[in-house]
Amino acid sequence: MGRNKPNKNYLTLKRIQDIFFSLLMIIPLAVLSLMIKTIYVIGGDHKSSIFRQERIGKDGKKFEIYKFRTMTPDADKQLNELLENSDNKQEWEEYHKFKDDPRVTPIGLFLRKTSIDEFPQFINVLKGDMSIIGPRPLVEGELEQHNGDRKYWKVRPGITGWWACNGRSNMKYDERLQCEYYYVDNVSFGLDLKIFFKTIECIFKKIGSY
Repeated sequence: MGRNKPNKNYLTLKRIQDIFFSLLMIIPLAVLSLMIKTIYVIGGDHKSSIFRQERIGKDGKKFEIYKFRTMTPDADKQLNELLENSDNKQEWEEYHKFKDDPRVTPIGLFLRKTSIDEFPQFINVLKGDMSIIGPRPLVEGELEQHNGDRKYWKVRPGITGWWACNGRSNMKYDERLQCEYYYVDNVSFGLDLKIFFKTIECIFKKIGSY
């Protein structure tokens, strides 16, 4: 795996840390889930406050990722309509996001800017589908669409990673992939620790989040 193949001790310690910190998040996650659901219901939105989507994990294994829903229930339909506009289509192809996405709800905007929308992924970490730190999980066919390298799948995807703490949504898609590959090639306890502290800094400074 690139220059640094992680040893068994590192992988074991990483998994223990993942389980420990994820268990610590269970109660805060339950409280947040109740609060966010209540806010949606008060606003007349009775759909699930949890967003689920199939992603690709380690070794190409499919799993269902969890996030707090930040968009309107008909977001997929709206996306097709937005992509009919050439400017929107170009932005989507470059970033796989819209900087000012009209589909995002008011509470969703807050959840994104504070990264709280990612909290349900601690359940994915407990299940072993993800790690706290690693490359972001992709949707099926995404690597093939952008001529990506399957070495991306050699580690568990993470809630945060080298891309997430180095520009995040401010980066173009191909730049994001290069950041993710950098992590795969240089995975180590020291890099994980650096990502952990840089992520905290990004959250407080709201760097690259929208």
